[in-house]
Amino acid sequence: MDPIERARQHSLRMLSMIVVMMWLFIVIRLLLRSINGEDLNWLRVVPALLMSAGFTWLYRRIVVAVLVSRYATREVVAAGALALAAAVVGGGDPMSWGMVLVTWLSVAVLGVPAVTATVLSAGVFAVGVGVSFGNYLIEPSTVLVGEHGPGRVLLYVTVLYGVFCACFPPTNRVWIWIWQLAVQAQEGKQAHARLAVAEERLRFSRDLHDLVGHQLSAIAVKAALAVKLTDGDAAAAGAEMSEVNTLTRQALRELRQAVRGYRELDLNAELNSVKGVLEAAGVRCETRLPFGELPEGVSPVFAYVIREAVTNVLKHSAATQCDILVRFTDEEAEIRVRNDGVDRWRGEDLGSGLAGLAERVADVGGEFTAGPTGDGEFLLRAVVSLPIAG
Repeated sequence: MDPIERARQHSLRMLSMIVVMMWLFIVIRLLLRSINGEDLNWLRVVPALLMSAGFTWLYRRIVVAVLVSRYATREVVAAGALALAAAVVGGGDPMSWGMVLVTWLSVAVLGVPAVTATVLSAGVFAVGVGVSFGNYLIEPSTVLVGEHGPGRVLLYVTVLYGVFCACFPPTNRVWIWIWQLAVQAQEGKQAHARLAVAEERLRFSRDLHDLVGHQLSAIAVKAALAVKLTDGDAAAAGAEMSEVNTLTRQALRELRQAVRGYRELDLNAELNSVKGVLEAAGVRCETRLPFGELPEGVSPVFAYVIREAVTNVLKHSAATQCDILVRFTDEEAEIRVRNDGVDRWRGEDLGSGLAGLAERVADVGGEFTAGPTGDGEFLLRAVVSLPIAG
């Protein structure tokens, strides 16, 4: 499951907690009345339960819509009607059926301006107090306050509805705000990754132009000159075509080198590039580099090591952390690339990229190893003896 889906599931669970609380209040209220030997008015309880169940179904639909930045107006209206009906029929106690009204408020304020949310909160507060106190005047047992007069009952429902209407809506709005921040962060990360890919393509196209652009231009000029000389000076035309042949072979050779990755890379440029690509993909990258310049001939080899190692991190693992260490002494230079995303590894199959990398390191008299460390990490290591021969 990708990070944004995990965030969506977590937000959905947190926004659903108030529904769980609503049902706990209802069930506890019914159990207390049964334990106290009170007769339950099933003509009230059964319809209120059915309406609360329908409200719960609509609540989830509203939350799912809000998570995709859509305000489900019809569902909100229908859920509000069911919540009001359940509160009226059930008695409206804020610690029981009145909680359905508060739960509706907590989801109705999602995705609306702050002023609208305040108006809705004030409206639910007034309706809840009115419904609860009105039911008490008709049937005192609907309010869970014991043997108290109307003044105490009015204070009880006013305080509870006031606290609920003041606390639950902002809580849900904060969760939605956190979810929106997560979505925006993911979108920014994807945009960063697309930009990194675009920059890499641009760099490759620029490198390809630098490699063969001059030769192709020269070939075009030489070929055009040879055509002009064909009728008047066959020897000169032949000489020009010979140069065209030489330039063509050179261009093909350099093109193959570019495709195979044999062109020398700059280590610092490669480090900056792969770090940006890794962080754009959500992989935290830390580098530990020597203070001085690497000995001659080491930098291009290590640049290829880093490029291939990071390619494997992105393609073949679920890493969240990548550490790159480069060090050297008078006797040897070493690079280590470690990531924490190893799920499975087949030691007998290095893959063409790592196999080619092992050959490149061996060409300069170095040693190359790649494999899991046994603690869920993958370590790629290259050591080159100094000075490099040739």
